Amino acid sequence: MYHSVADEDEDPYQLTVSPDRFAAQMRWLAARGWRGVSVGELLAARAAGSRERLVGLTFDDGYADFARHAVPVLAGYGFTATAYVVADRLGGENGWDAEGPRKALLTDRQVRELSSTGWEIGSHGLTHLALPGVPAEQLRAEVRESRAILEELVGGRVAGFCYPYGAVDEPAARAAAEAGYDYAVAIQHSRLAGRFALPRCYVGDRDGAWRLRAKRGRHGLRDVVTELRRRGSAR
Repeated sequence: MYHSVADEDEDPYQLTVSPDRFAAQMRWLAARGWRGVSVGELLAARAAGSRERLVGLTFDDGYADFARHAVPVLAGYGFTATAYVVADRLGGENGWDAEGPRKALLTDRQVRELSSTGWEIGSHGLTHLALPGVPAEQLRAEVRESRAILEELVGGRVAGFCYPYGAVDEPAARAAAEAGYDYAVAIQHSRLAGRFALPRCYVGDRDGAWRLRAKRGRHGLRDVVTELRRRGSAR
C-alpha cells in the first residue's frame, strides 16, 4: 500500500515515499524475481492458481505524482499497479488532510490516459469520507456514485474499491459487494478480512531491504492465519 511518491520536507502522516526510495524498493522486488501487478490481476492469477511471485501494488488517494514518479519506474520493470482515486476530487487536492503539504490529484484526463494504457483504476469513494457509521444513503452515494462517475470517465468497468483511511465495517463491506465491485481493499487484518476487506501492507519511506523482508514475513504469516480461520469458520 502506497500513497504519494514525491520529495517532501513535511510528511506528518507518513504517506510519502521519495522517488529514489520508491525506485530502490521496486528494484528490490525485481531482483528477487517478484513482479508487481494490479489487484485485479493478482486476484485473477490467484483464482487460476498461478499467483506465484506476484505482489499487488496499490496507490491510494490518486495523487498526480503517481503518473509523474511511480508509473515510469513501474513500467520500466514491466510492473502494473492499481490507483484508487477520489471520484469527486479529480483535478483538486488532498483537502481531507488537515496537516501537511497540499498535493495535487490526478485530473480526469490523466485518469483516462492511465486506464487506456493498462493501469487499473479503482474507486476511493466520492469525497474521501470514512465510511463506518455514515447514514445508509450517504454510504450508497460514496460507493455507488463514485463507481458510476469513474466508469463513465474511463469508458469501462471499475472493479475495485478502496475504503478511505482503510476504515471498514460490515455495512461498508456489504455496500461494496452490493454495488457490484469484484473486491475491496482495507488495511488491517480483521475478522472482516476477505474479498471485500482485503488486508494490505503499508510501505513507507523508511522501508529499505531488511524492513521489506521483515514485512513480507510478518504479513505472509498473517495471511496464513487468516486463511486457517476462514476455513475453520466455513466448517
